[in-house]
Formats: sequence, structure tokens, C-alpha cells
Amino acid sequence: MISIKCPHCKVGLKVDETRIPKGIVSFKCPKCKKEIPISYLDQKMGHGADVETLVVSSKAKEKSLGRLTVISDADTPQQEFQLSEGIIIVGRKAKASTATICIQTNDKTMSRSHLRLEVKKNPKDTGYSHCISDNNSKNHTLYNGKRIEDGDVVVLKDNDEVVLGRTIIRFNE
Repeated sequence: MISIKCPHCKVGLKVDETRIPKGIVSFKCPKCKKEIPISYLDQKMGHGADVETLVVSSKAKEKSLGRLTVISDADTPQQEFQLSEGIIIVGRKAKASTATICIQTNDKTMSRSHLRLEVKKNPKDTGYSHCISDNNSKNHTLYNGKRIEDGDVVVLKDNDEVVLGRTIIRFNE
């Protein structure tokens, strides 16, 4: 996620650069509806632009901090979410959801704010750690088949599976 300001109305925006469709050259500000130009780092920048340009690396996905893949089932389509540094709340997509990552599902056993995930840089620049804990969910969280108890913090490893309600999520580095 990167924080930017609309060059027209100056509203603050958070943009997940990994979710910008390849090839688009601008997007509309949700407040003023004016175009915000995008430039990719591996493309030549145009000269004489009158407005600020959001500069995005087209290789952002290669430098990811891990990803969550939702395994499809009868209630839930497959989904993939790139992770970013910081505290992330994972839950079911709903109007009242406060989750950072909202999973599209009909699985009502998943809470709207089910899981807390913290992505932080390891000391001595050795990569990132991904720590999860149950976010006081009604139906609890399973980590590789074992229940995460209140107060437990688990460090994820590549290919770990986490179950929220009946929905399975796989973590990959």
C-alpha cells in the first residue's frame, strides 16, 4: 500500500499498487472524479506533465511480502491477496466489516474481523515475519488443523493453512 494525495483535490488515498490492472494509465479520484495519471518505473516517463503522477513499479508483485490464497469451495471463490507491512485484519466481506482484507464468501461462520495478521521486518534485514492471532472471532481460527487459543501468536511459514470458519486460506512467501 502506498499513500498518495490527489493532485487536484488533495484528498489522501491509499493505493495497493499490486492490484492496479496492468496497462492502465490513470484512475479516477473517488472524491473529485478527476483523472490521476499512473507511470510505471520501467517505462519512459513523459515530459511536461502538469499534474503529479503516481509512480508504480510494474515489478511490485515480485517484491511482495507474502500472499494469502483463499481456497475455493461451494461458498467461496478462489481469491488472492498480496500482503503489505503492518497490521492487517482478515474477515468476511460485509457492509459492517472493518477488515483490511475482505474475503468474498457466503460462509457465515467466518467473522467480519476474524484474524489479526502482523507483517513486520525482521531485525538485521533478513526478510519479514508474518504473525497471526485470532481476533476474538466467534468460531475461532485453526492453524494447520490446531485451534489458536486466546492470546496465542503464531508465526506463519510457507504453505501454512489457516481456517476461518469453514474457509481455508493458504499462506505463501
